[in-house]
Amino acid sequence: MFAQITSAAIRGIESYRVSVEVNLSRGLPSFSVVGLPQGAVRESRDRVWAALGHLGVHVPSKKITVNLAPADVKKGGSAFDLPIAVGLLACAKEVPPSRAQGPAFLGELGLDGVLRPIRGALAVAERCRRERIRELILPRANALEAAMIPGISVHAAGSLKEVVAHLEGEAPLPPVAASPGLSHGGGPPAGGPDLAEVRDQDVPRRALEVAAAGGHNLLMVGPPGSGKSMLARRIPGILPPLELDEALEVTKVHSVAGALAPGTGVLQRRPFRAPHHTTSPAALAGGGNPIRPGEASLAHLGVLFLDELTEFNRNALETLRQPLEEGFVTVSRVRESVRYPARFTLVAAMNPCPCGYFGIERARCVCTGARLRSYWNRFSGPLRDRVDLHVQVPPVRLERLRAEGRAESSREVRGRVVAARRIQARRYEGEGTLRTNAELRGGQLRRWCGLCSSGEELLRSGARRMELSARGVTRVLRLARTISDLDHGGEISPDHLAEALFFRSPRERAPA
Repeated sequence: MFAQITSAAIRGIESYRVSVEVNLSRGLPSFSVVGLPQGAVRESRDRVWAALGHLGVHVPSKKITVNLAPADVKKGGSAFDLPIAVGLLACAKEVPPSRAQGPAFLGELGLDGVLRPIRGALAVAERCRRERIRELILPRANALEAAMIPGISVHAAGSLKEVVAHLEGEAPLPPVAASPGLSHGGGPPAGGPDLAEVRDQDVPRRALEVAAAGGHNLLMVGPPGSGKSMLARRIPGILPPLELDEALEVTKVHSVAGALAPGTGVLQRRPFRAPHHTTSPAALAGGGNPIRPGEASLAHLGVLFLDELTEFNRNALETLRQPLEEGFVTVSRVRESVRYPARFTLVAAMNPCPCGYFGIERARCVCTGARLRSYWNRFSGPLRDRVDLHVQVPPVRLERLRAEGRAESSREVRGRVVAARRIQARRYEGEGTLRTNAELRGGQLRRWCGLCSSGEELLRSGARRMELSARGVTRVLRLARTISDLDHGGEISPDHLAEALFFRSPRERAPA
């Protein structure tokens, strides 16, 4: 007796088709799974056997062999429980074999036959569409995200019993309706931190606005209590909404990582990730066994906030070089290499010195020169060169903190940010994956960041004075383009360029 069931597995953030071949033959009763199964897959036989027993199904006492093809690729996770169980039911004629061979099946089984959520349902649904598989049966908790992919019929089941009733035609599972689209509301997340609460920090507020409008990396340096973390945590309120294709991309990463809450459809807000400074290199960039996306990928198309930057492991920080430059992370192991998207905006905050008061008036710094140099060396020059905006956050003056009056709200700033992003969307239409000014490079930079003669002279003198590298000059031009977009998107004027040079100047540098 033989049955072949369609399923899928995850590699990176994509999925690939897996044929679950189940064979019952003569021999001593046994149950083996082959095809390079990893731990969770090998243990599926116990879960499947218990679930079938709870269902009251009698499987003949024969030699049971399950092959996961292609057999030369490692298979991980618990999503093969359901297809293995369906294959055994088809071999035992408990469900019509012809009906079991049409759909794709995924799902983890509890010992009582309950279906539990899996990782990567959105990627699997995409694979089904490409493979022209018209029906997908999976746990109810994953149905909403999978249903966002058009062209396939998604059926959600709560247990193995419901799947059997569906295949036998006794109680067909209705197709899950896809959500009509994204609903953003009119402004920032309700009840979230608001920029109106920030006082006496005009320059850092402006830097936040520029960073959000163009997707630029930002470093804030200031003494303890100056409001660096407070500013950073108000970025989600001024970020533009996700477009549908962006939302699907972000949701796919979170689904593959297992970071999507059960029953969630498509994520509608840009991610904001703030890992602790004890985070390891693998947790930040991705890795582990099996390989999973790290914080850099979970922040894709959103913000990665690193508070107390110099307290992070230097090796962990250096793993961010590739994604900051190229927008993806490549995690390589002996037998496999996986690429994860990681096009995020880096926002970092740090003190000017170990004691926190270097260069601050009315405060005495107790750090020696050697200690200062050691402190700043934790944040390497090449990595610092990839940060577009460098801004000092001075201590808040008490009289301004207690003063009456109203500061500009997140909703007002967000309006300008969204308008600037729309200008960029129109400008870069037809430019492939280019979305923001922070991604401009090469010929695109020359095409969209032209300067007048006075602007060229200002750029040359600023680059000489500040000793900017070629990368630094590129980032100044990107910044100037964004500042111009916030000013309604005309030509880049010398004033726009001067502000970009001001934000690029490394004023927080420690003394030699």
